[in-house]
Amino acid sequence: MTQTPAPHDPAPQKTIRKLRLRDPFHWLALGVRDLRATPGISLFYGCCFWAMAAVLGAVFRNKPEYAMSIASGCLLVGPFLAMGLYDVSRRRERGLRPELSLSLTCWDTHLGSMGMLVLVLIVLELLWGRASLVVFAVFFDTGMPSTTGVIQAIFSPQNWEFLLVYLLVGGAFAGLVFAVSVVSIPMILDRDTDAITAAITSLQVVFKNTWVMLLWGALISTLVFLALLPWSLGLLLIGPWLGHASWHAYRGSVNWSVEEGAAAIR
Repeated sequence: MTQTPAPHDPAPQKTIRKLRLRDPFHWLALGVRDLRATPGISLFYGCCFWAMAAVLGAVFRNKPEYAMSIASGCLLVGPFLAMGLYDVSRRRERGLRPELSLSLTCWDTHLGSMGMLVLVLIVLELLWGRASLVVFAVFFDTGMPSTTGVIQAIFSPQNWEFLLVYLLVGGAFAGLVFAVSVVSIPMILDRDTDAITAAITSLQVVFKNTWVMLLWGALISTLVFLALLPWSLGLLLIGPWLGHASWHAYRGSVNWSVEEGAAAIR
């Protein structure tokens, strides 16, 4: 007797949601909720972010020639720390108890995809650094200025042409890094997708919701800037807050039809 094969479960269909300008503030509010629900875990990650900023600042002040290497190291570690915060928010969303030990190892089954994505981000960061050196070389024919000289050059009104070009170049690379990573890392954690698919989805979110993503990027930049004053102590709170909020930014931007439909049935 021939048995009829069981039908395969339908693959989840990805849909990029149309966002509203108030959505980023809602993500921040949800991030506060997660922060208050898991203060110990969040503080641990906040200390990690603060330590990275402290090391980078110390190197920039004393050995600026090594600052780019340290920044690359932070870019290597940062996404894995962020994934730990995403795991905390994901577990709370699913009604599970968040645990620090689980959040620290949540990336181990996604190492290939995370490694590829981090490699792309590091390449972009290195290109960003090289482009910055070219800008300095064009405007300062006396050589690369010292740390004090860099700060004076950036904030001196007489160097407005240099400042304009420097900001345009930096803004272009920062925007590209943001567009590639805004939802890709939480998507890898949530769906175990490959790095290319996750990065393309992230770009689709940005292209479809450009103004909302610009607002989200501006909010992140403003909060990070405030967190760095004084002595980067604000990262103890704002670092994990933005991590939790970024998970909700992904969940609010990308819809998976089968999952949502199954949730509605239950």
